Amino acid sequence: MNTLALFPDQAARSTGEVDAVFLFIVAVGLFFFFLTQGFLIYFAIRYRRRRGEPEEETPQITENGILEFIWVVIPSLLVLAIFVVGWWGYRDMVRPIPGAMEINVTARQWLWEFTYPDGRKVINELRIPVGKPVKLTMTSTDVLHGFFIPDYRLKQDILPGRYTHLWLQPEKTGTFVIFCSQYCGTGHSAMMANLVVVPPDDFARWQKGPAEGAGGESLAHRGEELVEKSGCLACHSLDGSRKVGPTFKGVFGHQVELEGGSSVVADENYLKESIVEPNAKIVKGYPPVMPTFKGTLSDDDIAAIIAYLKTLK
Repeated sequence: MNTLALFPDQAARSTGEVDAVFLFIVAVGLFFFFLTQGFLIYFAIRYRRRRGEPEEETPQITENGILEFIWVVIPSLLVLAIFVVGWWGYRDMVRPIPGAMEINVTARQWLWEFTYPDGRKVINELRIPVGKPVKLTMTSTDVLHGFFIPDYRLKQDILPGRYTHLWLQPEKTGTFVIFCSQYCGTGHSAMMANLVVVPPDDFARWQKGPAEGAGGESLAHRGEELVEKSGCLACHSLDGSRKVGPTFKGVFGHQVELEGGSSVVADENYLKESIVEPNAKIVKGYPPVMPTFKGTLSDDDIAAIIAYLKTLK
């Protein structure tokens, strides 16, 4: 624990900024609390009615421009300052980190499943190297969950049928608790996992060791096999050439022009939607003839295909 028992450890980037914003808000609140209570006590004593004094009618004050200016402008500036400082820290937390290792996170009642680039799957333990950036691509198989690491001051909702992201920059080795922050049923309170941060050499040795669920192939390689087995290459090319459907080459992260004049970035959510609901967004210049693979490909299959498409630069 931190020396200040009010806070958990500061184990990652941005934790200091989050704590600073919190302390600033608390300090402002305490200042105005004692200020208003002080005035309240002072006025109650100073203007109390004393025995033997004649009754006096309190003058009716209808306006005071200076006071009105003060209690409008100063609180507005304080709220604006809190917003700016908070936004600055939030922007740093959601900014993508170059060269991050990508790990897929699947939340389900009531456990966490972590899938590494080499295909290995680990239940309720996320192991990462200290000092190395990590990108978490997260989805849920059932209901709304919340991925929350108090020691990192990070929380991200996880939605069924969609992908959300979280970037980690661990700065301290150790074991930290991951909680589910959204009520998800009777087992919600037990839906916890361990975040294990180890030195890079220890992580490299762990990666080389045997792992249940790895299957001997990487996630991208499994996605390549699924693309071939599912007949995707009959309509989509890998080399940029035009076929019935758009090419897979360089598709991830690319701006896609749609029928009707709009456009969309080909991120994980777009690619998943294109697989399960191919006619939801029609690419400009291509016929809407792709069949749906909903019910044919599992969420794990789709995640593997997306991992493969990311490699096609």
